[in-house]
Amino acid sequence: MGSRQVSQSWQGMRITVAGLGVSGISAARALAGLGAVVTVVDGGDSGTHRERAAELAEEGISVRLGDASTLPEGTGLVVTSPGWKPDSPLFAAAAEAGVDVIGDVEVAWRLRGPDAAPWLAITGTNGKTTTTQMLASILRAAGLRTAAVGNIGTPIVDVVLGEETYDVLAVELSSYQLHWAPSLRAHSAAVLNLAPDHLDWHGSMEAYAADKGRIYEGNTVACVYNVADPATEDLVREADVEEGCRAIGFTLGSPGPSQLGVVDGILVDRAFVANRQKNAQELAEVGDIDPPAPHNIANALAAAALARAFGVEPKAVRDGLRAFTPDAHRIAHVADVDAVAYVDDSKATNTHAAEASLAAYEPIVWIAGGLAKGASFDALVRRSAKRLRGVVLIGAERHLIAEALARHAPEVPVVDVGRTDTGAMSEAVREAAGLAKPGDTVLLAPACASMDMFTNYNKRGEAFAEAVRELAAERA
Repeated sequence: MGSRQVSQSWQGMRITVAGLGVSGISAARALAGLGAVVTVVDGGDSGTHRERAAELAEEGISVRLGDASTLPEGTGLVVTSPGWKPDSPLFAAAAEAGVDVIGDVEVAWRLRGPDAAPWLAITGTNGKTTTTQMLASILRAAGLRTAAVGNIGTPIVDVVLGEETYDVLAVELSSYQLHWAPSLRAHSAAVLNLAPDHLDWHGSMEAYAADKGRIYEGNTVACVYNVADPATEDLVREADVEEGCRAIGFTLGSPGPSQLGVVDGILVDRAFVANRQKNAQELAEVGDIDPPAPHNIANALAAAALARAFGVEPKAVRDGLRAFTPDAHRIAHVADVDAVAYVDDSKATNTHAAEASLAAYEPIVWIAGGLAKGASFDALVRRSAKRLRGVVLIGAERHLIAEALARHAPEVPVVDVGRTDTGAMSEAVREAAGLAKPGDTVLLAPACASMDMFTNYNKRGEAFAEAVRELAAERA
């Protein structure tokens, strides 16, 4: 990133890195390369752990396996991987010793030089990855050198220390990462939405929201919030920003001044235009967004707001959105079989994401279930009941959704698939096909995590797509 001026304070510093995952290894190598004396600690002791430890040992990095609670002697700083909980014994030991704990994002921020690329930062309960990728596509369409980094793709420490130079970075940040990044100051940032998630890690909804809100601290140009989610605007009000930084809303309705929104199928900007009280700038059409589901339009508006805050011209917003292709398992159309659409949104792993997905279609045969992560399904079912033709339930905690359906949508037929073997998804798809009528959508939007039956949500989505293809072949 140009001529970087790395602080000499890393030289000889004894740093403990918590976690032997991707971000931990990246941070350990980067800090060791800057002259720090690094020890990595991890509670695991598997074959994979030992292989990684051996690789790092060859680079002069110590690794302690099987003990994640004791602070190595002489530690002057702890760098944690995002998933480690704040109440971990290692951090308690660090606090007792007066040692700071930071994350890999904070390390990356501290390593930036005076001519480093500014960060356009994005967080939220749902939609972070899609919005970050949309933003990067828009920035590229504007001719800017950029990358989508942070909670996706290449570890951000590697990007900051890499040889490639950038004009601006599109940075996805999780609440975990923000918790451990006290000095991060973005050019502009967005909180897309707030819904209960990861509360076991944060301890409360208030703590979770406060960590999300850290993304606005020190913003210089724009704090982008969701008009439909007042909690995001509250976070803007509470943030300590640079003088002149503006609050910019996005809405699926007609925008007011200092907002982006939608008018007659057109995405319009009333924030970054002259005389925003009277004028609006057309940016793109809803049809330029793939897929044009309501929550995805909201993602596009947030990405457009950040791009416009950085000075991107309207044409680049349109061209970038047209060029963007969403990742797999995000409201992806798999096939039409007997005039019924089959849509894979396996990435909808919580109730907030599932509700957004359900709002995009009507009528729906809904395939749902898995690990609930402590969630309640009453509000989701109550608000979505009128859209449901039928429901097929799978997974370990499907009974929780069944109970919510019995309370709030007793007239909707429900099929319970009790099996958990590899044929369970195939049975679920066939049951859904039996409930569906021409013009309906069979939607996999589980509202639950996948690990009870599948390795991850990708594997769950792949199983759904394969079952749909089998059904299509049989009925061809």
